Amino acid sequence: MTVRRDFKEPAGCRPDQVIGREELFTAAREQLGRGGSVLLHGPAGIGKSTVLRALAGEYGGAARTVLRCSPTESESHLPFLALADLLGLVLDEVSERLPAAQRTALESALTGRGESTLQRDGLALRLAVLSALRALADTGPVLVVADDLQWLDPASAELLGFAARRLGDTPVRMLCAVRTEGEEYDRHLRASPPDTLAVRLGPLSRAQLSALLDHRGYTGLPRSTVRDIHRTSGGNALFALELGRALAENPTPPRPGEPLPVPTSLRALVLNRLEMLSEEARRTLLVASAGARPTLALLHEAGRANAEAETAQAAELGLLATEPEGPAVRFAHPMISAALYAEAPAQDRRAAHAALSTAASDPIERARHLALATHGTDPEAAARLAEAAALARDRGAPSVAAQLGLLAARHTPADGPPSPELMRLAAAEDAITAGELDLARDIAREVLSRTTVPEDRVRAWIIVIDTAGHAMTEVDAIFPQALADAGDDPRLLALVHYQLTWRALLVEGDFDEARGEAAYAAELAARAGDRYTELMALAFQAQIETLMGHPDAPATIRRALEEPQDPRVACHHNGAGYSRFRWLIMSDQLAEARATVTALLREVRRRGSVESEVHFLRGVAETELHSGHCSRALDLARESLRLARDTGIGEVASAVLTSLAEAAGGDVDRALELAREAVAHAEEDGDQMYVSRALAALGHAQLVAGDVAAAVRSLRRVREVEQGLGITDPARGRWHGDLAEALVRSGEIAEAQDVIDGTRELALRLDRESVLAVLDRAEALIRAARGQHDAAAAQLTSAQDRLGKLGYSLEEARAAFALAQLRSDTAGPTSYDEAARLFRRCRALPWLRQVEVAAAARPVEAAPTPTPTPASAPDGLDGLDGLASMERQVAALVMEGATNREIAARLFISVKTVEATLTRVYRKLGIRSRVDIVRLAAGRRTT
Repeated sequence: MTVRRDFKEPAGCRPDQVIGREELFTAAREQLGRGGSVLLHGPAGIGKSTVLRALAGEYGGAARTVLRCSPTESESHLPFLALADLLGLVLDEVSERLPAAQRTALESALTGRGESTLQRDGLALRLAVLSALRALADTGPVLVVADDLQWLDPASAELLGFAARRLGDTPVRMLCAVRTEGEEYDRHLRASPPDTLAVRLGPLSRAQLSALLDHRGYTGLPRSTVRDIHRTSGGNALFALELGRALAENPTPPRPGEPLPVPTSLRALVLNRLEMLSEEARRTLLVASAGARPTLALLHEAGRANAEAETAQAAELGLLATEPEGPAVRFAHPMISAALYAEAPAQDRRAAHAALSTAASDPIERARHLALATHGTDPEAAARLAEAAALARDRGAPSVAAQLGLLAARHTPADGPPSPELMRLAAAEDAITAGELDLARDIAREVLSRTTVPEDRVRAWIIVIDTAGHAMTEVDAIFPQALADAGDDPRLLALVHYQLTWRALLVEGDFDEARGEAAYAAELAARAGDRYTELMALAFQAQIETLMGHPDAPATIRRALEEPQDPRVACHHNGAGYSRFRWLIMSDQLAEARATVTALLREVRRRGSVESEVHFLRGVAETELHSGHCSRALDLARESLRLARDTGIGEVASAVLTSLAEAAGGDVDRALELAREAVAHAEEDGDQMYVSRALAALGHAQLVAGDVAAAVRSLRRVREVEQGLGITDPARGRWHGDLAEALVRSGEIAEAQDVIDGTRELALRLDRESVLAVLDRAEALIRAARGQHDAAAAQLTSAQDRLGKLGYSLEEARAAFALAQLRSDTAGPTSYDEAARLFRRCRALPWLRQVEVAAAARPVEAAPTPTPTPASAPDGLDGLDGLASMERQVAALVMEGATNREIAARLFISVKTVEATLTRVYRKLGIRSRVDIVRLAAGRRTT
């Protein structure tokens, strides 16, 4: 089919909707932009056609002619059919421009009139296709779009490959997609030009798949369900969307522990070979699909005597991928297991689970299979499930514990102790620990609809409040109901007042009120003998007092650490251990802070507490950032952000910290993007605490990016918000030095001095030595601006030394940088080597680039060297000796043929920085373009 200039694709295929494929899409787009060709490959349903349509939609408009074919398996035996799709509508346009023999052969092949074959008219046909493409290209660029290349009839594939290998510089681009398994795509490159870029599309991540489901309208799915869809689909976009559709159309969700419902369309797709199995082999595979980790030994124990032969038969049909030397029985794709289970009758499923309930060696697995084999209430099954849930909890598998708890509730009689509602509440609390907040909220709402018992209702209300996270305004109406259900019971009231502490902090922004609520909750819990809640309230009170700079903070921490302790509090992210970590890091005790939070992270990972893991990952990252280990901090911060987004826990906090880490050791543009995202979300949640933290991160990124005016605006807002909240400890956000520096650079000297004086008073009272050193660094800039250069240099030298001794390596390097700039401005010694060395040690790439730019722009005392003319430009790599380090790196990558976007990715800088650096390179070398740089590398003179 031929499409002219008005070629358009459906709106749904626009590049901005190629979810999860942005990086691959960019690489393919750049290849097409260079005049090259692209071959997309990957397994069925992975999204190749979507990406192909998006690319064709973007580049079709730039081509005068678009030739398209999409062969099918049923038509792949028809010779020349794909060629007819490609060239049929342009035959009249090009036929007169072909030699007679070629024209006759091509018309015969495309129209079916005659007996043209490759054997008889092979050379004429091959030349005719090549000539036809060249003739079309004479009037403008040609884009050949071929989907499902694996179904291309052999004759068309041979002719297209012959022409593709001989097109040379002819403006014909090929954009093809082919279904492959693994990396076996080489044979399909024969139908593509020699320089074709092969792009493999792999599985989507869970976050990408979640975005795809949301985009297609399957919104509101619990995160646990999205996790199950991702696991079952193997990250395959088609499979995931079909599973999402089946869930949307099915009014009854699957029972806990059961696989997802598999729609008929996918069953047919993945089970078309099942009919070739014997009935006994199908039963064996059903038992394997019901098992969590099936092995041949397990199948034997479950009564499948001929498991070896039956699984071997399934493996030959491609249903299993059994390891030759290992005991595991592994399905070729998770969808095969899910579809096989969904296809089986209910009684056969129960029989498989019954067999596994005695065959499995693990007590958790035995209990799960017993539940799925049992109908109705069964006290014995419920008791075994409750024991299994406790075992899973102890093993650090709270998600498994939640599922087992729900199964226990299903089989618990309504009048039996413990009640089904207590089972459900325990399951909801396990779900919170596992980070499955949607599931926990749904369970709690179900309990509230079922029970009138005050204790159960208060516990359910607390779960609903907990799952709201920092978006406390969404659950504000719950507190009066929870207080009413609590009555005058001090234990229940302590639970509610502990949550009111969070409300006072996040909704009201009132630290005094929050401190009072925490103290009252601790008092109520102590009166009721609830040591867990008492310790949690004391730990929270200590955190609030630390942020306030309250003198009682150390004493409250000691109270929270007194015996007897509760092991659940010791490693909780709101427990005394974390309160102590925050006090240590704000008191400049970095080594002890790192040891404390690292131990906490290790323990919560063992326990499987996802929410605490997100918090402690941020804590370790923050410590590494303060210590100047920017690369390590960036890795940890990114890990925290990925986990936060997967679970919906602490996304704003993780985005804030990742922004700071990106500004220190990564991509400043990404830092700005994350900070703006965090500000927007915090404002939407009404969370003033994190509004201030997000604004501080934004102001810092703006300062690093060189946007001083924007940094001043953001950091002034931080000051206003924190004054309103009552936050007085300057070690909490450490933004004061940035504000003072930005004010100096924008000419607001008096205001900068006011910021420094006011902050210094607080830092002296609280003994915040690192804050005082940073303030001295900022004050030195004021002195330099007033012409007091010697005093400024002395103050910067002192600040650098103190920051180094305290272990704040990045802040030490910033002081060294300021000192080098001061000396450069006063025409004294102008070496930036010390600052560059310190930033390099920290791997603080954005700061290192600033040093290189400043060093390249410094005054030169020697007689100036005349700017080289194009005729005298130096040859080869020796011509780069006069460039700064960053300029040499960029030029060297240009010599390798890298694009600006590729250079930016490899050097962790923005494309704009690459462009600006190249402009300086051109000026210094006396050349005009990238081509001239390549000529230098080849040892030729520019012309």
